[in-house]
Amino acid sequence: MTDPRTVAARALACLDLTNLDDVCDADAITLLCRRARTPFGPVAAVCIWPEYVEQARRDLANSGIRVATVVNFPEGGEEMDDVRAETRGALADGADEIDFVVPWRSLLSGHAEAVAASVREIKEICGGATLKAILETGELKEPALIRRAADEALAGGADFLKTSTGKVAVNATPEAAEILLQAIRASGRDVGLKPAGGVRTVADAGAYLALCDRVMGPGWADPQHFRIGASGVLTALLAALEGTEALPAGQGY
Repeated sequence: MTDPRTVAARALACLDLTNLDDVCDADAITLLCRRARTPFGPVAAVCIWPEYVEQARRDLANSGIRVATVVNFPEGGEEMDDVRAETRGALADGADEIDFVVPWRSLLSGHAEAVAASVREIKEICGGATLKAILETGELKEPALIRRAADEALAGGADFLKTSTGKVAVNATPEAAEILLQAIRASGRDVGLKPAGGVRTVADAGAYLALCDRVMGPGWADPQHFRIGASGVLTALLAALEGTEALPAGQGY
């Protein structure tokens, strides 16, 4: 069994600490940014609503913590003119990363090419900013559809494949994450993975790190290639690093 502190340290460095609550406000963003600077080092990024990007940029000044925000979120059905405008506004406010919900319903209706086309449009706006394509794998359900969504997003130029919005009944699962990793490996592109939603414990985080190690090789899962989208897991990671929480028996990686 891998030491819980080792798992927690790796996961902390790759954490997108998230607040996409409907009741989020400026005070909550201040608290989130404060929590992002932990005694064991910073998280990789905070992920927040677009209207708080400018505040987070100020709150995180000189921290090295990136600011991520969401567009076409959470339904994935907004008009592309609106999504383009939202993306430009977020970047102008200082966003480093854009988490874009692809039009995943297009796959269900037989128009998979719409995924690649939309990702391509948003990536062109992003330029050097990181674009994470949210595939909503729990709604696609079928492995073949999940793989097709991944392939289309990769064809469109996504920098990361992200499983989920965290707003549906089924969010990240190791099974879906493995399909995305297989697509990334087959593409030959330098693309990352972000499981999001449902990662609550050190063991949960460790399972995804182990999956990356197995499919992509040890050392691949660094902050440039792997993120965990979560809000509550930080407490568990810090407890493990402080030595006050251990992995349950048999749940190493």
